Amino acid sequence: MSRSAHPAGPRYADVLPEGHYTAPPTDLNALDPKVWPLTAARSGSGAVSVGGLGLAELAEEFGTALFVLDEDDFRARCRAWRDAFGPDADVFYAGKAFLSRAVVRWLTEEGLNLDVCSGGELSIALAGGMPPERIALHGNNKSSAELHQAIEAGVGRIVVDSFQEIARVARTAERLGRRQPVQIRVTVGVEAHTHEFIATAHEDQKFGLALAGGQAAEAVRRVLKLDSLELVGIHSHIGSQIFDTSGFEVAAHRVVGLLAEIRDEHGVELPEIDLGGGLGIAYTSEDDPSDPHTIAKSLREIVGRECRGARLAVPRLSVEPGRAIVGPSACTVYEVGTVKELPGLRTYVSVDGGMSDNVRTALYDAEYSVSLVSRTSDAEPMLSRVVGKHCESGDIVVRDAFLPADVAPGDLLAVPATGAYCRSMANNYNHALRPPVVAVRGGEARVIIRRETEEDLLRLDVG
Repeated sequence: MSRSAHPAGPRYADVLPEGHYTAPPTDLNALDPKVWPLTAARSGSGAVSVGGLGLAELAEEFGTALFVLDEDDFRARCRAWRDAFGPDADVFYAGKAFLSRAVVRWLTEEGLNLDVCSGGELSIALAGGMPPERIALHGNNKSSAELHQAIEAGVGRIVVDSFQEIARVARTAERLGRRQPVQIRVTVGVEAHTHEFIATAHEDQKFGLALAGGQAAEAVRRVLKLDSLELVGIHSHIGSQIFDTSGFEVAAHRVVGLLAEIRDEHGVELPEIDLGGGLGIAYTSEDDPSDPHTIAKSLREIVGRECRGARLAVPRLSVEPGRAIVGPSACTVYEVGTVKELPGLRTYVSVDGGMSDNVRTALYDAEYSVSLVSRTSDAEPMLSRVVGKHCESGDIVVRDAFLPADVAPGDLLAVPATGAYCRSMANNYNHALRPPVVAVRGGEARVIIRRETEEDLLRLDVG
């Protein structure tokens, strides 16, 4: 069993527990703006469009399964986060949510920084034109090659995650003749209300150096002794898909306490504090996330209050939204292949994708919404489970949904709020081909990540 509940709910058995699902929506044809991209609309003909283009037309041109990314929505969310925190704070987009060269260009143009956690993500960031001083490198086990790549490129900060890594970063920086800015990732003992696998600030997990037992304090002492490292701040991340800031209050209190200890022991006031990301989005109409301005106001008040209590100057604040920017900006379009009724239970609606393009339902018990997008329907709502085409009983896209009872093979369904992690975690299970990502804006579409082909798979198979 998980140590804490995910906002999407616990794992369910094959037979749906009575009362789990909510009542059918009053209008199956309505598009809830909380979960759909900014420009999503249903036309008079009943078809859904995003970015001024019909999803049916996009499916015909580019095939299904298909990720459709609303560029205007993405850019608007970038601006909202940047404006909410202002010029005296830093917003680092968490590239692990979804990254491509086009996205990097949008981030650069909208004034955001970028957080990467592998050499591959760093390569995309640099190829997309992100200035290296606006890049932060994360990761609990960065290789020597990755550290060399990052320091040689001149990344603005490396978030160190272990005693061994402190030594590796220092040696690499010394060899390259650099003084590398670093932050220390600290686990503060806060368990956000999330799934066990995405709660990242309790002590029993792989990330960071614990406050408890003095690990973090020892890391500070080691970094301050090394001439090739510049300690610029403390980093904390408490989890993902968080809907309130109460956990950040406890985390900030403990991080600021560490800053006060550093001042008292070493005579140094560190200039930065990074509270990470993890704030949630609406996957269903029941979810109610806060807007960036509310989050910024709350985090500023929390940090300011804690610093006043510790008689510290308020450090520069950083946050790392990823899901909160790209998550609602995209939807996934599928074609229905099979409709199978299980009398007394539900109807299984099989689509031409599944856990190869969205493994989050299987991995995290994530819940999603789904709509019929190729037409409208006046049919009665039907309790459905949208499933994929893979040879796996856990291959579920949307566990519990109401679809029109006349849904049939050839219809198009779309799952909104799939911009974060779905394409990033896509895989080739059953040798499936990963879907393309098509960016739409102002009635124009362009492929930013092409569909994989069988030739791609065969090139990797050297025989």
